[in-house]
Amino acid sequence: MTTSSSERGISLGMPELPAPAYPDDVRARLETDARDIVARYPDSRSALLPLLHLVQAEEGHVTRTGMQFCADVLELTTAEVTAVATFYTMYRRKPSGDYQVGVCTNTLCAVMGGDAIFETLQEHLGVGNGETTGDGKVTLEHIECNAACDFAPVVMVNWEFFDNQTPASAKRLVDDLRAGRDVEPTRGARLCTFKETARILAGFPDERPGAVEESGSAGPASLVGLRLARGEAAPARVVHPRGGPQEGAPDRQDRPVHRPSPAEHLSSHDAPQETSASDPSRPAGPAAEEGE
Repeated sequence: MTTSSSERGISLGMPELPAPAYPDDVRARLETDARDIVARYPDSRSALLPLLHLVQAEEGHVTRTGMQFCADVLELTTAEVTAVATFYTMYRRKPSGDYQVGVCTNTLCAVMGGDAIFETLQEHLGVGNGETTGDGKVTLEHIECNAACDFAPVVMVNWEFFDNQTPASAKRLVDDLRAGRDVEPTRGARLCTFKETARILAGFPDERPGAVEESGSAGPASLVGLRLARGEAAPARVVHPRGGPQEGAPDRQDRPVHRPSPAEHLSSHDAPQETSASDPSRPAGPAAEEGE
């Protein structure tokens, strides 16, 4: 028994029609912005990434019309533009919400609770990965590492950080977004819509009063390694038995704090292991040649 091409999901019809053009006023405005972007680069082709952000700021995702516009401006083929737009996950290929809520599910965030947060939000919002709520407010997706492992588990909204999240705090976050309540990131400037974020990523200034000053800097947890590299003393660590205080033992607050000397190690994992060089009583002996 054979199946027809239509039954196999294969289209043998007419090729897809060319992308519709932007309205004249929209295209004129975009061309003005595009000239500013292209002028920043000695090779116009290098302007493709910010131009894709520009057209994404227009419609909330990268449409065929937007890709055709980029190709026209840079004198590229639509295949070349499409190859780039489909490679990077930061470019949306279908309509999405005002707020892109991304839950990191890479290793550290996942084991710290990222998987639980993502599953909770899918059930709470009634959407799957990459899907948008019916009110058009929130698009949920799992995202790859955003270099914030020291604040795991991390949720990002329009690329702004919400650190040390839990399933409960993440539910409150999306509820506030959908209700239009003010939401402040853990670090960085106040939130704006995804379209506004895309225009900023295209290289245009954030014109909201005070937004640039709110951007801030790295959080305290991110700077621990830098302080150690500079030779600054690390804070003392107190490791208590897993079973808690023993009967008759002083309360934790009353226990003396052990301040390790530079020669001590806080964990067996970072202590130097004995080798044949450090322990002459157990020499490794001469290395055997291959085949001996």
